[in-house]
Amino acid sequence: MRFGFHISIAGGFRKVVERALAKDCNTIQLFSRNPRGWNFSELDKDDVYEFRKQIEEAQISPVVVHMPYLPNLATINKVEYEKSLESLISELKRAQVLEAQYLVMHIGKRLEATEDQALAQVIKGINTAFKKVKNDVILLLENTAGMGSEVGYNFHQIKTIFDGVIEKDRLGVVLDTAHAFEAGYPIHTQDGLDKTLKEFDKLVGLKRLYLLHLNDSKTDLGSRIDRHWHIGEGKITREGFRIIINHPLLKHLPGIMETPRKSDADDLKNMKVIRSLVNNQ
Repeated sequence: MRFGFHISIAGGFRKVVERALAKDCNTIQLFSRNPRGWNFSELDKDDVYEFRKQIEEAQISPVVVHMPYLPNLATINKVEYEKSLESLISELKRAQVLEAQYLVMHIGKRLEATEDQALAQVIKGINTAFKKVKNDVILLLENTAGMGSEVGYNFHQIKTIFDGVIEKDRLGVVLDTAHAFEAGYPIHTQDGLDKTLKEFDKLVGLKRLYLLHLNDSKTDLGSRIDRHWHIGEGKITREGFRIIINHPLLKHLPGIMETPRKSDADDLKNMKVIRSLVNNQ
């Protein structure tokens, strides 16, 4: 398994690879712009060129772009929906320019909508974006913890989205371990993980799983409260992560950590722990 972190783009993309290598990453996730606002500037060609050159030289793969925080395709508010759709369209284009293989999207919050309405909105948005943008970037739906009005916390909901998307080959899933655990999937035990993956395969298909978000959970199994924690220090436990990253159906996937950080020391600690759990035999 290739491991990495979400890396800051502060100061430009040309600084990303240096930061990634300092944390022993061989895969990375990043934002293409400020994740907390709607406005953004065009990508700087020289900055992007240097980034892509450094990525190739460092043999970092895959490169994953994460959508900003504000877009919510699940809403039935017309203004917010249109802004969210335009964000998805622009991020698909920007991910291609950055030569990223994947774009991660939070499925969204239904707010005042019903679950069926919310999922229908997500399907409509993805189909529209795919129709407007033709490229090789695979959009990855991130399972949620089910906190508040979040949709996408169970595999049946994710299946519904896949069933409605026309260009299914352009769509995949990133499985967040903390979110799955918090949503009630007992992935911290061998039997629980086996049953979870069997259900995922039946409803969505393991061929649609492209990436793992490796995060421990500060809250209990089925809590529906989204709180990421350090690898092996939360409720999933160190043994739980050993089971996950060595599972024959998962160990070929890249794993990105979105663990809490006050400094690089936190990332280095989490990388050391996750690598120590890999079975070498």
